[in-house]
Amino acid sequence: MKNLKSLSKKLFLISFTFFFIFNTFAEDKPSDIWNITEQQKQETINTKELSQDINESGNEILENSIYKMQPKKVNNQIEFDQNLASDEVRIFGLYDPEDNGLDINMWSNSDGDQLKNIFAKLKKMEFSEDAKEIMNISVLTNSHYPKKNISSEEFLQFKSDWLIKNSDLDLIKTYLLKNQIVDVQPKLTKFLIDEYLSNFEIKKACEIFSKNLKPINDDYLLRFNIYCLIKDGKDEEAQLIYDLKKEMGFKNEYFENKISYLFKYTDKVDEIISEKTIFDFHLAHQTNPDFFFEPNESTKKIIWKYLSSANLLSSFREIEISELDRISVIENAVHNRNYPEKDLFQIYKRFQFNINQLLNAEEFYKSLSSIEGRALIYQKILLESEGVEKLKLLKILKDSFKKDNLEDAFDVELKKFLEDFNPIEIPDNLTSFYYTNIEIKDDKKKKIKFNNEILHQSKLLNYFSGDYTKNKIEKDINNFLKKVKKNKKYTLTVKDQIFLDSLRSDGIEIDKKFYDLLEQDISTIPTDIQVMINNDEKGAALLRLVEVIGQDKLERIDDDTMYFIISTLNQLNINILRNKILLKVLPLKV
Repeated sequence: MKNLKSLSKKLFLISFTFFFIFNTFAEDKPSDIWNITEQQKQETINTKELSQDINESGNEILENSIYKMQPKKVNNQIEFDQNLASDEVRIFGLYDPEDNGLDINMWSNSDGDQLKNIFAKLKKMEFSEDAKEIMNISVLTNSHYPKKNISSEEFLQFKSDWLIKNSDLDLIKTYLLKNQIVDVQPKLTKFLIDEYLSNFEIKKACEIFSKNLKPINDDYLLRFNIYCLIKDGKDEEAQLIYDLKKEMGFKNEYFENKISYLFKYTDKVDEIISEKTIFDFHLAHQTNPDFFFEPNESTKKIIWKYLSSANLLSSFREIEISELDRISVIENAVHNRNYPEKDLFQIYKRFQFNINQLLNAEEFYKSLSSIEGRALIYQKILLESEGVEKLKLLKILKDSFKKDNLEDAFDVELKKFLEDFNPIEIPDNLTSFYYTNIEIKDDKKKKIKFNNEILHQSKLLNYFSGDYTKNKIEKDINNFLKKVKKNKKYTLTVKDQIFLDSLRSDGIEIDKKFYDLLEQDISTIPTDIQVMINNDEKGAALLRLVEVIGQDKLERIDDDTMYFIISTLNQLNINILRNKILLKVLPLKV
């Protein structure tokens, strides 16, 4: 019986290997998108079902953004035949070009060397939400790859690098699954899995494999897939894949020991804890009922995050206040966002000080160690009722953290304290401290209020939301300009010019007698962007606009800069994206 079972197992492995190789070979066969077979149609149906599953799981892309003002489709993977040596060139993205007024050749005329330079700059920058969303549109629109001085692999890697930098996990998951590139872009997939693991979201990490329809070859991903199958109770499937991997020469003693325990081949617990990867660390946790690990200052940030998410930092809650070295580790962890601020300040509360020290905290803290000094000042803050004095103490505490390069350890709690202060009552010498650290909350409930006395705030704005016929907008805009010409007090602003230039770009005819109102030299487009416009390099131009916007919100960009941004979009005929931006920056909102 045992021999029969072994033979059956080997036969299955041979069949499985043949099937795997056959599928891999089949995938390399070129296809004509204009001659779709019944099998291809069924694959399309399956992909649509997969897309529906993803949407149902709550992975909405760019929710509550300026780009949701108009309907937007998120499409399945599109394959285009570029007739490059009869090889199939797959295009990976999320958005159809027409969703934002782009086209499939938006990168075709770009020089790869120039793109590499732009991407290198963008990699070092921080971005506002507006800039991020334009970046997403740029790199995630289905389009042909640039052909000059850059390979498709390099360009695809730029997409992955951006997604990792942006760290929108839902967006990454949607991108990987809709394009079925879990194994094609292993670095991106590993990042997603590791982030889910660090958040102790094991189910989400494993869902990637349950919805993946393509073979997996990457060693790390294959090992994690085996683990997920075991977690899902699919031991036989996991065993087959594991055995096949062993037949192909796989050796990893650490993984094999942990998996043997999960397969229930042994009851012996392997107590070795590896920090090489977050997956290795997770395996140690999952295979040891008595798992214990105390991090230190050299512990990786991702391990700290895992320990916190998995509620494995309970040992720190019983820490003795005399253990200053351990408290120092906690302070560093809080600074790196790996440990809750509130828990650190709970430790500060446990320090014992006499009444004299508390009454004269501003003097006594200087003679104490940094940790004890911060604990004393914090307790004094809790006792202080006078506003200005409390504000002084908050600044002292913040400065103490800064001195030890732990500034971010007192961020969330500081903002909570500052919420209780009236800005009017802040003394001049503390104004900078207050406004640097207070959280400025945007009112997302602001609504457009039309002001028909000002062109760019008038109801004529409805044209950009599609609520105007061409004849109607031409009549109304000329009537408005007629009034402007009569009113000597009204001067067209830069935003008015942005409004008018966008209308003219769309072919809206303005009476020639008003041309003198339009002839204003406002802002010059940077030379390199103008060259991109002339070459119809839509993708590259969008990247440069992202660079220009940087950390700024669109509403806060100066009018001259906004003029050349909109002028760029006008010249490139990227009208849908332009309209969305105009409806964000032009109207009066209350």
